[in-house]
Amino acid sequence: MKEEEKTKKKKGKKSVVLWLFGVGVFSVATLLVSQFAFIDNFNSNKTFMDNTTINGIDVSGLTERQAENVVAYNLLNVRDEISLNLSYKDKNWTFAGSDFEIATDIDKKVHEAIEYGQSGNFFEKRKIKNKVKKEGLAFNVSYKSVLGGIESKIDDVVAEIEQDSAPAEVVFNPDSEQKFDLIPAKNDIKVDKEKLIQEIDEQLATSKTAQVEIPTTELVTEVDKEAILSKLGLRSKFSTNYSKSTNNRKNNVKRALSSFNGMVVAPGQKVSFNETTGPRTEENGFKKANIILNGAYVEGVGGGVCQASTTLYNALLLSGIDVVEASHHSLPASYVPLSLDAMVSEGVSDMVFVNNMDSPIYIKTYGTDTEIIVEIYGNKLADGEEIRTRAELVKILPHNGDKIVPDTNEEYSNYIVYKGEYYRVKYPQEGYESKAYVQYLKDGELLSEKEVRHDFYYPQEGIIMEGTEEVSEGITLPENKVKFIPPQIVTEAETMNVRKRVEKNNPPMYNP
Repeated sequence: MKEEEKTKKKKGKKSVVLWLFGVGVFSVATLLVSQFAFIDNFNSNKTFMDNTTINGIDVSGLTERQAENVVAYNLLNVRDEISLNLSYKDKNWTFAGSDFEIATDIDKKVHEAIEYGQSGNFFEKRKIKNKVKKEGLAFNVSYKSVLGGIESKIDDVVAEIEQDSAPAEVVFNPDSEQKFDLIPAKNDIKVDKEKLIQEIDEQLATSKTAQVEIPTTELVTEVDKEAILSKLGLRSKFSTNYSKSTNNRKNNVKRALSSFNGMVVAPGQKVSFNETTGPRTEENGFKKANIILNGAYVEGVGGGVCQASTTLYNALLLSGIDVVEASHHSLPASYVPLSLDAMVSEGVSDMVFVNNMDSPIYIKTYGTDTEIIVEIYGNKLADGEEIRTRAELVKILPHNGDKIVPDTNEEYSNYIVYKGEYYRVKYPQEGYESKAYVQYLKDGELLSEKEVRHDFYYPQEGIIMEGTEEVSEGITLPENKVKFIPPQIVTEAETMNVRKRVEKNNPPMYNP
């Protein structure tokens, strides 16, 4: 019995111990569950740990929203004291806080601060909390967060600094002894905007003032100035004589060509003479002088402009430039061979050229008292290369002699009145069929030749005016000194003489 009782007592004690142990385990589990339930509840209503500051403001025990309001108020209160200075080389951009819009972009930083120490298990969090309580925890929100529109202002600054690379640019100075200079190539410059904003943010995190040197990357373009300029030189030069012209005519020739002085023509660019010189008006600098109209010389504003276009035309041909539009006069010009003139008239005829080379050409024009000159510059011709022009008289087109016209309007009453009285207005003029060629030579040897013109200068009738009144009885008319010229008969000998005269002498009878 005693042994049984002892056994029962032992079992009873063991049961009590097991029960107590069970109660203990349950209590600890309940406590832990309760504790973690408290933590979860704490996380849903988070407050800052004791001894936590943001920008020096104690936010201990505050919720995230409360801290945001307090910090924003503090930052906005000192917003006018904020200063931002950006610099790049010798340039500076300074902004005050008042230059920006009002903003409060602080929520991310405040959220980061309240989340500090919230990761890990209960014991780790408790350890961090105790450490913060003892040592303190400080966060800083950058003053940049209250500068609204700062990205836009940074973009404006970046736009002033950044540049795309560009090749070196040749500068043409037609009236200087040194005709060419070089503007250096532009380097490719890019701003590291992300790094710039980061630097601004970091400095304004601890100070109301930021001094930031703008970070850039620059790709330097190396240029051999001497090598570029050494390729450039005179390609052609052509002049015509106007020593016998009136001052008004000389003015018109020089005025027209002055529109081309200093012109730079890019590869593929098309240039119109009429568009470049503008209207032939006195307001545009042109004066009255003789012009060729319907095979005769009459006075008109802009007389002589055709000599300007012709001089430019020949200089272009000699430089190897394509002239895509050019016309001849009704009468041969005295200052150039046949088919090498270029008649221009507003709305009627133009001289148009295109730069057919892969590099620019540069035009210089100037005049003296006796001649007008055009020079074409560009990449020099290779050593030994030469370009020439050649004119060819194909045949003479005979004139039909004189035509007698009655002076019914009495335009010439100072000279003639009666029938049988004559006054010559115009001599008959033979015409010509002609061609022009451009020749390409190397070391004096002709390599090729191309025809650029095939023209017909049509013959002109002579005009003799006759009075219209009947001769009264008793009146004797003076001897007629006007010689009538019959239709022209062109012999072989005359053809030879005319060919020499036209091709070599440019006879003075054609002078305007």
